[in-house]
Amino acid sequence: MLSFNSASTRVVNTKRGVIECMEIALGNQNQDCDLAIFHASIGHNFSELVAQAHEIAPNAKILAASCCGVVGREGVSESMKDIAVMTIKGEEFTVAQVDGVFGHNSYSKCLELANDLKARSGKINMIYFLASGIDIANDDCIAAIESVFGSDVTIFGATSSDNMKGFISYQAVDNKVYDHAAFAIGFWDETLKIETQATHGFVAVGEPMIVTKSEGHIIQEINNKPAWEEYLTKLSLPTDSTCGDSIPVGALGEKLSPELAKEYGNNHILRVVTKHVGSEMYYATKCPVGTELWLTSRDESLIFSEMERMVKEMKKRLGDRKAVAVFHADCLARGRFLFNKIIKEELVNTMQFPFYSEGSCPPWLGMYGFGEFARLGGVNTYHNYTTALYVLYR
Repeated sequence: MLSFNSASTRVVNTKRGVIECMEIALGNQNQDCDLAIFHASIGHNFSELVAQAHEIAPNAKILAASCCGVVGREGVSESMKDIAVMTIKGEEFTVAQVDGVFGHNSYSKCLELANDLKARSGKINMIYFLASGIDIANDDCIAAIESVFGSDVTIFGATSSDNMKGFISYQAVDNKVYDHAAFAIGFWDETLKIETQATHGFVAVGEPMIVTKSEGHIIQEINNKPAWEEYLTKLSLPTDSTCGDSIPVGALGEKLSPELAKEYGNNHILRVVTKHVGSEMYYATKCPVGTELWLTSRDESLIFSEMERMVKEMKKRLGDRKAVAVFHADCLARGRFLFNKIIKEELVNTMQFPFYSEGSCPPWLGMYGFGEFARLGGVNTYHNYTTALYVLYR
């Protein structure tokens, strides 16, 4: 039976931060474990991070991803020097990885990943998936994994990020650090079940833009004009703007069906642009010609009210069963990187406190990334600009 522990800290020195996290999570006597999953802000040295983790827990599988801040049971931090860890002890999991995942090969690479995972165990019933957040077709990743495991297997996780620049993000497996890799953890502990749900707080405004030329996840024209320039014009940004300039204000909405909108608490699902090459925009999923894209505006009160609604619904589904670990993916544009407006500690308390047991927060590993995986309408779905919670319970 799997057991979980977590910790988070803000420490300038990478090695010291890892030591502190492992001491908090596992105590200072026997810190060895079977798996350690780290999230660390982009200011840390990831080679030093995984090396120090292996020194402390030489028998553990070490995984890591870059982010724009962390959320742990200790609270939230959005600095350049955050580290958080979830440690796992037990045998009912396996790990697979693949490098060189881009938008054009997302399906084939994730099919390779899924086949590797399935070969390691045929008993997997939930998959934690983490990939690069830049230039990737995330719907293809889901489709590839489902082609091997079926749609009943819940896919949860995130895409790694930097400090909202859309320049580079890191993934690490054991002692090697990548910038366009993906890893997956397959769980099959029969005592564990999972609930996932996501919510954002943005409202569509104005009339939609129309995708008039695209190829896969690359948008080439919007409204019959060069895509990137038209997008910046609609955002009232100068022509020399970067993805880092557009991400905070440039969430794009795709309209949902009435049934999905009711569950989601919003009429639109959001998408982020994390890369552009010339006039071409690199979207987070495939975007066929004819797709309608709305600009959106962040609604602070809606962020809080929908978070409360989502957590209430998740708690209702859990009943009296206990959350033993919570994985959490949050969009960096919901934190202080967007205008420093939101009272982040209050929002995190809103999502964490309902899952407390005997006055304590369950082990909690959260990151601010570029995207989130959670079910919508009973279907594995990729999201942007959301808070997504993944509650493992018994």
